[in-house]
Amino acid sequence: MADSTFYQQLAQDIETWAIELGFSGVGICDTDLSSHEAAFEDWITKGYHGGMDYMERHGLMRARPHELLPDTLRVISVRLDYLPPEAQIVSTMKNPNNGYISRYATGRDYHKMMRNRLKKLQQKIETKVDGFTARPFVDSAPVMERPLAAKAGLGWVGKHSLLLNQQVGSFFFLGELLISLPLPVSSPVEDKCGSCVACIKICPTGAIVEPYVVDGRRCISYLTIEKFGEIPLEFRKAIGNRIYGCDDCQLICPWNKYAKSSLEDDFKPRKDLHSPQLLELFSWSESSFLKRTEGSPIRRIGHERWLRNIAVALGNAPFSEEIVTALIDKKLSANELVTEHIDWAIEQQLAKNNTVNRKTLRLLNAVERGMPAHK
Repeated sequence: MADSTFYQQLAQDIETWAIELGFSGVGICDTDLSSHEAAFEDWITKGYHGGMDYMERHGLMRARPHELLPDTLRVISVRLDYLPPEAQIVSTMKNPNNGYISRYATGRDYHKMMRNRLKKLQQKIETKVDGFTARPFVDSAPVMERPLAAKAGLGWVGKHSLLLNQQVGSFFFLGELLISLPLPVSSPVEDKCGSCVACIKICPTGAIVEPYVVDGRRCISYLTIEKFGEIPLEFRKAIGNRIYGCDDCQLICPWNKYAKSSLEDDFKPRKDLHSPQLLELFSWSESSFLKRTEGSPIRRIGHERWLRNIAVALGNAPFSEEIVTALIDKKLSANELVTEHIDWAIEQQLAKNNTVNRKTLRLLNAVERGMPAHK
């Protein structure tokens, strides 16, 4: 049986291998998350998970990795920085005619990449020791990745509920390798949020209802990505031009002044998604949407919710007859869900125009007759 010296060296090797495989950071922790169970149950009881039924489906297994994979003794937690170079965050958000996409989603989907690297890490460990069980996870199972990462010393959970690292901020992905080896554990780091409440104040929809607690039903990331059906009226204006996710609570965080650009080519923003014009995105057919989002996390919301989100953003844009025309034309072929949001957007557009001119009236009359608005 291996002794403590062997496992100490193995832990050091794991850190070296993880960095060689392209991860930005790595830590090790045990599986005890019992201190988080009551807060998680309270969060579920209050309905803060919204329509994310998978959050409650497995109960407290989410806080018990050893139940997810029997014999698990340790969790190897890894970090992968994703902030793309030339992110153009501020310029995109300040241009209401462009669509803002959360910076994690402008490049290639990270799930498969990280899972493959975790499998390679497991294979390297297998060259040193036999007879253990292990399994990699990247958002693919009921795992509390942030508390685990905090316990593994990769950072601390901030008041916005995201993991923060003193050296690099919060623009990174997390993954886990559950393993049945008694590896030495890393030391957690101190919570350095202090009295800062910038993330709570900046949230457009007031989703951070108290420090460290997010009401997912109000979160723009939830509303534009996770939520099916209609986006509640009370949140539509606050969404602005955010068509997939939201980074506000990260952008305002003082620790993100240390954020580093990712070296991963896969995370470089695609041309179509870098600082895209809303009208261009709104014109995509379903086949075009599927083609242009191939390998992107955006594809998971489907074309219907894509149009729903963009319709809301167009409603929030400055008045433009071109926008009104596009909305009316799309309405002729849209389903009921998208149509409801288009109607709202048209109302918002016309409310900004003090004088509805004859051309605009013609457009509205045309759609009532079922005719394309541009004819």
